[in-house]
Amino acid sequence: MDSYFQSYDKLVEEATIPELQAAMDNGTLTSKELVLYYLYRIATYDQSGPMLNSVIELNPDAVFIAEALDEERKAKGARSPLHGIPVLLKDNIETGDKMRTTAGALALQNHVSSRDAFLVQKLRAAGAVILGKTNLTEWANGMSSEMWAGYSAHGGQTRNPYGEFFVGGSSSGSAVSVASNLTSVSVGTETSASILSPAIQNSIVGIKPTVGLISRAGVIPFSYSQDTAGPMGRTVTDAAILLGVLAGKDDNDPATWRMNGSVMDYRAFLDSEGLRSARIGVYRNFTLEMFNDEEEYDERLFQQAVDELKQAGAQVIDSIEIPSFHREWGWTKVRHEFAHGVENYLRALPPASPVHSLQELVEWNESSADKALKYGQDKLKHRAVLNHPLRNPESILEWVSDLYYARKEGLDYALEKYELDATLFPSYIGADISARAGYPSVAVPAGFKPSGRPFGITFAGKAFSEPALIRMAYAFEQRTKHRRKPIFK
Repeated sequence: MDSYFQSYDKLVEEATIPELQAAMDNGTLTSKELVLYYLYRIATYDQSGPMLNSVIELNPDAVFIAEALDEERKAKGARSPLHGIPVLLKDNIETGDKMRTTAGALALQNHVSSRDAFLVQKLRAAGAVILGKTNLTEWANGMSSEMWAGYSAHGGQTRNPYGEFFVGGSSSGSAVSVASNLTSVSVGTETSASILSPAIQNSIVGIKPTVGLISRAGVIPFSYSQDTAGPMGRTVTDAAILLGVLAGKDDNDPATWRMNGSVMDYRAFLDSEGLRSARIGVYRNFTLEMFNDEEEYDERLFQQAVDELKQAGAQVIDSIEIPSFHREWGWTKVRHEFAHGVENYLRALPPASPVHSLQELVEWNESSADKALKYGQDKLKHRAVLNHPLRNPESILEWVSDLYYARKEGLDYALEKYELDATLFPSYIGADISARAGYPSVAVPAGFKPSGRPFGITFAGKAFSEPALIRMAYAFEQRTKHRRKPIFK
């Protein structure tokens, strides 16, 4: 059997969505075969062998769905560029099927949602195959200040496929599964860095969209003001295709009401000359303490990326100023929004659920401490006792000040002062200021350190500047081709 599935490597491994669609259109591949290929790799590399542990649960109907989509393709043609394409979802995104939605928490290990998240409805309508759910830092890193990225009590520890390196989080499984060719694309979520960080660490592309470009309905909340789902793929092309399906107005999510209802095809911005004449501001006023660890940054690779921008015809403005970048940003707002949002979510769970409040969750974890509390739960305990979280004056002021300083004294200041199309950051150090502003970012591979550890860069811009960011990221990717697949022994 091994030789049978390995015979698909040349056709499928590292293939882009357009390449997979071409193979399915000409009859050399079916969606069923693609699903079976990924299931084989998940069994071989994720749940045995290297034990990457990126997938937390598989959709038992995936093969049947793929077979039906194959028949539909024969009869009517493809619905969209995602027709028959397997997609993995971070396990804080609800699906109204046989799979559980757990946020990585043992207390929710048997929770089956009664509905699809709005973004899942859009994926199904586009003909995508929901392949399964991915592991994450438990409660999207809302559980414990000591918890390792990529760990959850329900899913265990997700590993970086390139070696014993930081895996990034909280969308760890979504990134690792894409990097390891366990799926075509995946969906992650971000409050601050949770898409960009694991994308950088695992040599893939991650798009953290403008807050409100993708509906938050059906995604377990963390921060009302900052939450967004986003696409993760091996190429800018794949991420752009997925973004075009995920984006759209949802009557049940006011954050999306700025959308005019039209659907944008982001493939239109895949321009290999997209860096020509683009004005890009390079941010360098950072210290190594801002990274997860000192080995995360590589001056040579970052300078090499800047040089590539110049050689591609970009107008590079070096060492730009962002006045608010080093201010002491608070976390009161996010803590209170988490307390309110997760409390509401837990209270709405079915009667059979073992927990219906944050306090009950804390108590349940303590009663199962040997399994549930490897890293403690100091964050949950603090948030469980916050009273009237949406009228706390410090939280309200932080909500207002975040928007003011992240925009007017932050990214807007730099973009306007230097007349920029985008700012450029090494790794994901610009993730937090972009998240607080509600602005988009695109992470793209930018090489490997001598140790084999991936390095990447992030393009960031104003609200709804995804087309420009995709254009620049695609041109950089096509010029450099830095991504390479991990090798498993």
